[in-house]
Amino acid sequence: MDKRLKSSEREAFRLIEEMLQLMESRGLVELEMEHQGLRIRLKKASTSPTPQVVEYVAGIPQPIAPPGSAKAAEDTHRIVIKSPMVGTFYRAPAPDAPPFVEIGHDIEVGQVVCIVEAMKLMNEIKSEVAGRITEVLVDNGAPVEFGQPLFVVEPPQ
Repeated sequence: MDKRLKSSEREAFRLIEEMLQLMESRGLVELEMEHQGLRIRLKKASTSPTPQVVEYVAGIPQPIAPPGSAKAAEDTHRIVIKSPMVGTFYRAPAPDAPPFVEIGHDIEVGQVVCIVEAMKLMNEIKSEVAGRITEVLVDNGAPVEFGQPLFVVEPPQ
C-alpha cells in the first residue's frame, strides 16, 4: 500500500506540474482538473506588487452658480471638476510625490488632476477642460462621493 500511495503522489505532482505549465503557456489565472478521482484546482495569486491604475475622465464640467443668481455673472466662467466615483481622493501619485495640480496651475484637457482609489484600484482622474485651478475642494486622503466637487477651474480667457 505504501508503494501505491507514493505512485499516486507522483501522479498528483505530475498533474500539478502539467497544469502549471498549461496555465503559464496560456496565460490562465485559474484551472481545475479531475483525473481518476483526484480533483486539483490551481489559482494564481496576483503577481502585481503595485495597484493597478485605471484611467477615468472627469465628468462634464458644470458651472458653479445656477443661471440667474446674483453671482451668476461672476461664476459662469468657473467650472467644477467632479468625482466620477466613490472612493478615496489623492492629490499625488505617491505620498512623497508632489501633487498633480496646485492652485494657480494651468491644466489641459486630458491632464491627470488627481487619483480616486476605489476597491484597491488607483483611478487617474483626467480633466475634460483646460484652464487654471482656482480651488482644491477636497483634502488629500479624504473620502469622496460620486459627483462630489473636487476642483474649481477658471477656463482660459
